[in-house]
Amino acid sequence: MTQSLGPVMLDLEGPQLTKADKQLLRDPAVGGVILFARNVENAYQTRQLCSDIRRVRADLLLAIDQEGGRVQRLKQGVTRLPPMARIGDLFTGNQEAGMALAKDAGWLLGMEMAACGLDISFAPVLDVESGISSVIGDRSFSSDPAHVALLGQGFIQGLHDAGMAAVGKHFPGHGGVAADSHVALPVDNRPFEQIKQHDLLPFTRLASQLGGVMPAHVIYSAFDTRPAGFSPNWLGMLRESLGFKGCIFSDDLSMTGAHEAGDPKARANAALTAGCDMLLVCNDRAAALEVVDACRGLQSKRPAKLRYGRARPDLDALSALGRWRRTHAQLEALAN
Repeated sequence: MTQSLGPVMLDLEGPQLTKADKQLLRDPAVGGVILFARNVENAYQTRQLCSDIRRVRADLLLAIDQEGGRVQRLKQGVTRLPPMARIGDLFTGNQEAGMALAKDAGWLLGMEMAACGLDISFAPVLDVESGISSVIGDRSFSSDPAHVALLGQGFIQGLHDAGMAAVGKHFPGHGGVAADSHVALPVDNRPFEQIKQHDLLPFTRLASQLGGVMPAHVIYSAFDTRPAGFSPNWLGMLRESLGFKGCIFSDDLSMTGAHEAGDPKARANAALTAGCDMLLVCNDRAAALEVVDACRGLQSKRPAKLRYGRARPDLDALSALGRWRRTHAQLEALAN
């Protein structure tokens, strides 16, 4: 029997749990914690923090954004990951080498994050780079949708080798708009067929392999007037046409791109009504408290399925693995 979790994933104040954090984590509406750079000083401190969280609530889903390049919250004591575009560049020149490194990178990420006590990293990015996006850019594997799908598949296989679920983002694709949904509400006015054949291709091919998906705070005006994360049409397509059976995470409901849905309670209701299973509310404790209050009594079984499902690797033993040493050296070289 799969255990249920509350639908709210929120953040912490700093690198140690405060009394207020502990009280909030005990609320049954809370199902997960996402760690940011202010919470993680190094790998050993992160492992201790995750252990402290589990002493408060052993069932919580623990997550981090650890993609590489610009988006790597934890930097000390783990491999410095390059932007995924560097792996895409390698793939362009040597497909076999690029695919091998994508798979090894996913494996290394999964092993390191699991050893730090985390259940998931919000990766891989499956957006297709267009040359105009201020927020995606080199976070994407490639400007070629087929290459994104292939490298994303390799990365997912690597995560699975490490025993970790993959969370693809940002459905149906954030790469075609210039605005950053952290600070604006982007509108993509391209025809639906163009989005389907281009941006949607990686999600279409990989939906069955993903444990989670995060939709974009972007309006695709040819299909719906609502951002994808608040759209029953988009999330219904993800479930029905693409056959996705995993957990749908809202992107952070504190981002400016989410504000069009109203106050925090209204945003939470819109995301849940659209089909999201877990709501991220970050960097705004007052909003998080409001959403927790609004979601009390609600539960979902899907997030619980993403918890780490095997014995965790030992942080100090990773360097004894030949695959880790080889991949660490390759990725550090690309990052530098």
